[in-house]
Amino acid sequence: MEIRPQDIWELLHRLKMRSKYAVLLVFVISLIIIEKENNFISRVSDKLKQSPQALAEANSTEVSPAPAKNSSLASLQELDAAFSQLRSHLYNITLQLAGDGDPGPRRHVLLMATTRTGSSFVGEFFNQQGSIFYLFEPLWHVEKTVNFLPGGASAVGSALVYRDVLKQLFLCDLYILENFISPVPESHLTPFLFRRGSSHSLCEEPVCTPSTKKVFEKYYCKNRRCGPLNITLAAEACRRKQHVALKTVRIRQLEFLQPLAEDPRLDLRIIQLVRDPRAVLASRMVAFSGKYETWKKWASEGEAPLREEEVQRLRGNCESIRVSAELGLRRPGWLRGRYMLVRYEDVARAPLQKAREMFRFAGLPLTPQVEEWIGKNTQAPRDGNGVYSTCKNSSEQFDKWRFSMPFKLAQVVQDACAPAMQLFGYKLASSPAALANRSFSLLEEAQPAWVT
Repeated sequence: MEIRPQDIWELLHRLKMRSKYAVLLVFVISLIIIEKENNFISRVSDKLKQSPQALAEANSTEVSPAPAKNSSLASLQELDAAFSQLRSHLYNITLQLAGDGDPGPRRHVLLMATTRTGSSFVGEFFNQQGSIFYLFEPLWHVEKTVNFLPGGASAVGSALVYRDVLKQLFLCDLYILENFISPVPESHLTPFLFRRGSSHSLCEEPVCTPSTKKVFEKYYCKNRRCGPLNITLAAEACRRKQHVALKTVRIRQLEFLQPLAEDPRLDLRIIQLVRDPRAVLASRMVAFSGKYETWKKWASEGEAPLREEEVQRLRGNCESIRVSAELGLRRPGWLRGRYMLVRYEDVARAPLQKAREMFRFAGLPLTPQVEEWIGKNTQAPRDGNGVYSTCKNSSEQFDKWRFSMPFKLAQVVQDACAPAMQLFGYKLASSPAALANRSFSLLEEAQPAWVT
């Protein structure tokens, strides 16, 4: 085949034009990045120029348990957060330039757990992912309302209400919460959304509106000053995000979620988080001390006998968790590919590995931002302050309960929860020595069948 000079010239011309377009694209992207970076730095610089008196006056309008000691520290923290956000934007741009930028279908992730199982910690994995709209315990308000109805609500009635609220929240209808928040929001504004500060999506622009001196924000954002939550802006932010994730400890009956799994508007993924019931009880006795006075007195003094109804309540809790897990592991048609069972102990021992497995199951990308948070918050020299802290030395603390729990208390839990413990691979301790012996593992290997 003869190659003509004009063919070579035409080929060179095409390559030259493609190079020009590539350079132009890189130049435009660089300008956008530089402009955003300058905006961040300018905003922080303005704060650094404020006088200490002005900052003190501003801080006096917000009730917070631990105000910043000086403006420089607060500004540096904001600068760090700004650059973390910029790094996330750069990562997304890199994916798009590499041809991997298709975000895929919209996912709806439900982290389903019970209290003191590590759900706040695991929920942060999804909260740190910038394309996910994450809500922390939105059913808290619903529970308060249904429990105070005349005569209360049955377990079935509560579960049905929870399910319907979850569906609307997954569809970004946040107005549904206005029926349960007290006092009732005015003009879709409320300073009383439970643990608002635990959701990045509710504390970033444009949802974070300028703070108002006259408004007391009960559940304030942690790292920035925001006005009362505008539910309309929050709903719009939810619709702009690519995915939605919710964490709740207030629904346990997996079978009630079938309508959500079958709703064509949703692409639901359910992650059920469980923990050794002995560890759960030990944690609850610390976190909810007033509700477990009888347990503590019986364990330490042996004076107040355990009431049978309390043991039955413990058994009932374990059974409801076991029944839901068995349903998920049977893989009925409506749950196939939508259910994953996770033990908190496995997350604590290998948090990054389990995070990858959960994100892979949910069909979500695991971003460097998530990996960075996991590294910072699972290798702390000591556990963070407070019973709700998510900063832990996770590989060392997950089974420390066994060295402080009296053996007779462990026996009560083992007797009441034996079927659930067997299903989840938690070994029974046969003696006080076995309970306190670190070389004796109370954990069997996780089963591959737990990931559907």
